[in-house]
Amino acid sequence: MVTAERVAPGAGLDAILRPRSIAVIGASQDATKIGGRPVQLLQRFGFPGAIWPVNPRAAEVQGLPAFASPAALPEAPDLAIIAVAAEHAAAALEECAARGTRAAVVFSSGFAELGAEGEAAQAALGAIAARTAMRILGPNCLGAVSVAERSIATFSIVLEGALPPAGPLGIASQSGNLGSYTMLLARERGIGVSRFLTTGNECDVDIADAIAWLAQDDATKVVLAVLETCRDAPRLVRALELARDAGKPVVVLKIGATAAGQAAAASHTGALAGNDAVFDAVFARTGAVRVRSVEALLDLGHAAAVCGGTLPRGRRTMLLTASGGFGVLLADAATAVGLELPAPEPATQQRILSVVPFASPRNPVDATAQMGARPEVLVEILAAILDDPNCDALLLQLAASLYVPRLRGVFLPALKAMREKHPKKLLMLSVHGPADAVAELTALGIPVVDGVDASTATLAGLCALAEARRTPTPPTAALPPAAPLEAAALCTEAAAKRALAEAGVPVLPERVVQDAAEAAAAAAELGFPVVLKIVSPDLPHKTEVGGVVLDLGDAEAVAAAHDAMLARIRIAAPDARIEGVLVSPMLRGGVELILGSKRDPVFGPVVLVGLGGIFAEIMQDVAIRPAPVDEPEALAMLRGLRAFPVLDGARGRPKADIAAAARAVAALSRFAAQQAATIAEVDINPLLLRPEGQGAVALDALIIPREDRP
Repeated sequence: MVTAERVAPGAGLDAILRPRSIAVIGASQDATKIGGRPVQLLQRFGFPGAIWPVNPRAAEVQGLPAFASPAALPEAPDLAIIAVAAEHAAAALEECAARGTRAAVVFSSGFAELGAEGEAAQAALGAIAARTAMRILGPNCLGAVSVAERSIATFSIVLEGALPPAGPLGIASQSGNLGSYTMLLARERGIGVSRFLTTGNECDVDIADAIAWLAQDDATKVVLAVLETCRDAPRLVRALELARDAGKPVVVLKIGATAAGQAAAASHTGALAGNDAVFDAVFARTGAVRVRSVEALLDLGHAAAVCGGTLPRGRRTMLLTASGGFGVLLADAATAVGLELPAPEPATQQRILSVVPFASPRNPVDATAQMGARPEVLVEILAAILDDPNCDALLLQLAASLYVPRLRGVFLPALKAMREKHPKKLLMLSVHGPADAVAELTALGIPVVDGVDASTATLAGLCALAEARRTPTPPTAALPPAAPLEAAALCTEAAAKRALAEAGVPVLPERVVQDAAEAAAAAAELGFPVVLKIVSPDLPHKTEVGGVVLDLGDAEAVAAAHDAMLARIRIAAPDARIEGVLVSPMLRGGVELILGSKRDPVFGPVVLVGLGGIFAEIMQDVAIRPAPVDEPEALAMLRGLRAFPVLDGARGRPKADIAAAARAVAALSRFAAQQAATIAEVDINPLLLRPEGQGAVALDALIIPREDRP
């Protein structure tokens, strides 16, 4: 992939998605072949521009005049579809570029997916794009579709049935089949699609281009992105930022998730900051919301488009059903995805009981079958709930009631009345219903999702989109150059702590000593009790060789522990270089955090924080963000931990100094960003967080250098 001097994300894609003329290089008479299908589809769906088949062995292709080469075309086409064998693709592109073609879609396979020889051939295509400024989509891609314009630059079998209706969802996918399957499901559900773009091997146009262009497209209101990988992190981040700044929600299906914790990780931090977790962090930073299936991609994307600007103000959700069983099922599903279920105010409950005396007015509200008796009954119940100050969103479960004409005649007028009365509060339905009824509801701005789990997950996704919209954009000011690290900082805990202290991470006063007498004197100066740790560049994991002794209460104990430690290590690691023994004050109480950074191979340095012990390593309860972060974002990371109540004084515990923890996270993140060329990982385990107002302190630290550092 050509990365030097690349154009801005999205530039030049008009010729792919709004072409006025299309040439098909390798056009075939046979509409079942890759070179024949686009010609047939363009004619079948009524592309209004010029269609020029290029085939040197035919005077006519599927009823259209054919041309022997791009040079013979009446004028330069906006877009060329390359449907020739891989070995002829470069020549075809060169001819199109010479003719003045603005963009090309390369269907041909047989490039980087086949190994080194294919990679070289693909690089040649990227070089053509860089040299000529012609944007190239592919190779090995399924092309592009613009529905309203009837522009078909694909051979997807999905269009053998029909186009999806024109609508607000733009589909950008690295995978051709996943992208086209998403378009198929949209068509089957009657969901409107604006554009469809698949990037394949990405010799030039990449997923960032697709997202960025859709973010600026008036016909696209929500972007659905299917990612397998990221080949250019700054471009992807910039594209997601463009969508966020344009107010276009981005829903991402990221496939290829890897288990957090790599076998080769050199530290706790390396084990916890897996590549997939970093993608999640990037999505969180840029306001994109991730889903785990194609179905969820469509559910959330469509719901976001239907809602428009009417997103939930918070996660406080009221559930309304005609069935106690469905209410329990909904409550379980809603809780599992992080929705809050507050009780309605007493006045709200009284309003519900005044209409249906035998209802259960708490949350979930079971209004019984009586809510379908007359429109005015449902109107009053809905009004009572939507008026409640504890209601950010209302999820109404109707099972299959819309298939019953009598009930449909009750529910639809009531829902229309409520939408008009409460245009700024989210009202959403969980219902299995006929397509025309669903279409009528969505036209009112009421999202409809089929299934209990799907509807609650979609509502949680809408809450996440709303939270991202409300969250201030983190500052991106460039950091000043960092002073080079002393070599020792990459070797021992003591030197690592000195470097981190200079960066703003709090540490304890400590001493490195050379014999037992010095150890006893240093301990007396620092104050008992103390901890002894071996200082050696060859022993990063000190406890494994008996290189840590805790809670030494007097000088005699310190001297004895010093000599005993050295004796143990001479046996356990006779070849280890010993630089001394570290004497540190022994602290008790507080909460242990793990704090660290890692250089991700795609996105660069990231910072993570989590509770120490089982919370981080077993429960994988850590928060990760690209570095650097400021203190407000660091505080948000801490508040996002599942175990945050432990820090916030749960069950009578003293509140921890969360502000001090946020300062330490921000300081480490700046250090990681400034030293990205030198360090691979930083592991602070633990960072002891003291009670509120008493600060935090790094009790142990390890800096791991990059193997390719200057």
